[in-house]
Amino acid sequence: MASARPGAGAPPARAPRSAVARLWAWAQHGLLPALSAQLRLPAPEGLRRARVCPLRGRGPAGDARGAVVAAAAGGRGCGRRAPGSSAAQPGRVRPGALGLRAGQLGLRPGRVREALQRRIPAATAGPDARSGAGHVRLWLRQLHGPRLSPGRAQPHPLPRPGAGPRGPIMGNSSEFQKAVKLVINTVSFDKDSTVQVFEATIRVLGSLLSAHRIITDSKQPFGDMTIKDYDNELLHMAHDLAVRLLPAFENTKTGIPYPRVNLKTGVPPDSNNETCTAGAGSLLVEFGILSRLLGDSTFEWVARRAVKALWNLRSNDTGLLGNVVNIQTGHWVGKQSGLGAGLDSFYEYLLKSYILFGEKEDLQMFNAAYQSIQNYLRRGREACNEGEGDPPLYVNVNMFSGQLMNTWIDSLQAFFPGLQVLIGDVEDAICLHAFYYAIWKRYGALPERYNWQLQAPDVLFYPLRPELVESTYLLYQATKNPFYLHVGMDILQSLEKYTKVKCGYATLHHVIDKSKEDRMESFFLSETCKYLYLLFDEENPIHKSGTRYMFTTEGHVLSVDKRLRESPWKEFFSEDEEQEQQGKFVHRPKSQELKVINSSSNCNRVPDERRYSLPLKSIYMRQIDQMVGLV
Repeated sequence: MASARPGAGAPPARAPRSAVARLWAWAQHGLLPALSAQLRLPAPEGLRRARVCPLRGRGPAGDARGAVVAAAAGGRGCGRRAPGSSAAQPGRVRPGALGLRAGQLGLRPGRVREALQRRIPAATAGPDARSGAGHVRLWLRQLHGPRLSPGRAQPHPLPRPGAGPRGPIMGNSSEFQKAVKLVINTVSFDKDSTVQVFEATIRVLGSLLSAHRIITDSKQPFGDMTIKDYDNELLHMAHDLAVRLLPAFENTKTGIPYPRVNLKTGVPPDSNNETCTAGAGSLLVEFGILSRLLGDSTFEWVARRAVKALWNLRSNDTGLLGNVVNIQTGHWVGKQSGLGAGLDSFYEYLLKSYILFGEKEDLQMFNAAYQSIQNYLRRGREACNEGEGDPPLYVNVNMFSGQLMNTWIDSLQAFFPGLQVLIGDVEDAICLHAFYYAIWKRYGALPERYNWQLQAPDVLFYPLRPELVESTYLLYQATKNPFYLHVGMDILQSLEKYTKVKCGYATLHHVIDKSKEDRMESFFLSETCKYLYLLFDEENPIHKSGTRYMFTTEGHVLSVDKRLRESPWKEFFSEDEEQEQQGKFVHRPKSQELKVINSSSNCNRVPDERRYSLPLKSIYMRQIDQMVGLV
């Protein structure tokens, strides 16, 4: 194969021999020196760790505290506000409307500032600097240090004194323990604040549960993350928050929850009766874990009821779901069916709920949904790496007819190759990932919306999203093809070149002219950086401890524990039978749709002879490049 690195110029003439070592030949100052220690290679002389200023605002690090103080803006779900615009766009959510500001959640900014004001000097020697990925640790240590600003919902990459902690993924127990104690001592949910149920669940509830599981894990694979005199405080906080979210599930005729709830008073009187499928149907992982840890079926029951209610509203003809539904009437307000905003994490959590809990019904729903996606959303040739025709692409269609609705895709869809890896459809994942990577190579970022017909962005901003990095990480874990290390390096270099500012990494307002906004979304640290770090840290306990782990849709790590699969309750209710008795049609998947897609016998493995070459034949790689206007 050609030795040129994808998406960049030719490597230096005297590049090291190994494919992994060659990454260093392309490394520049700043974020990239991390890889020398990580890959067990001596850093080239002259490479220095970047000096960055701590951030103002929150800086989530790892799983313990990011979501607790995070704003509920960004990430996946019902769509997001374009940075720089004050008015809400159709299908997007104004950050101010989400309500998860530090002061509103009970954080006492004065105490937090006092605790975080003291600068923690970055180590320049010692075990941390010498260990695998030590340079990445040093970079993130300086990057994290937040100083909370009352009323500011997102980190802003402006100069501020202080430095911050790292999480258990990086093995820093002392900072993790400090962060947990800070959360326990300063956070209260007894606030007159209206929050979005979906974002509060995946960010706040998910982080509390993940940290609790890490603390109470008897194996302690990340080092000693135990907390002295810990009395399940994080679990109690998660329970308290979930109880405050429960009113969203009341007084809805369908069982689909309201999109927002006031933490003190319940559902606001002027609440919207419309919600997106992802927002209402992506609560089962966090609510299910909480129920099984507490032995209280209430939370899993309401989340599962919402999923089944949405599932029973899918089209009888296509099996597809829309993206916006009326929670009282069950009528579809948004009839677009795709893989991006409004639907993405619904599909993701059908599969991940099965992985965590082992409920066959979740797998059956996912398999049926995946079959409908293949039948109606997928365009292009049948096979990814052979045959003639256009490369495979997943488009947005009408849920009832399957007809094309528009010619754009959004950047959130880049998560789907990673989901395909989890079900064993590796070949198709390789092809779809190559398409999104080609867009990245063209712009040095993923535009929020890309028009594949015009070969141009429809929405030009890039808020440092993690989806492409997540899929890159999972594809590397599945194939061990060094190509994906090249992709990771290319992404690192783009972030360094186009988004780095004096004190952090900023949202790109415009992917073509590379203008920036004073905004750094919380998921940049909790997901984008985490997946990049793990991509190059092959010795991380996530990979080597012998325990299977799964990431939530917000990047919180959860161990796949057989105890979670031993439900104390076998059946919540028989909703399908009830609906059939009422004369309502219930679409049941055909028997051939119920195969276990992710069983080893059906896993579409990459041949060994292709593991250390391009993941696609060169003719198909060029075809994808042509598809996005690269050649």
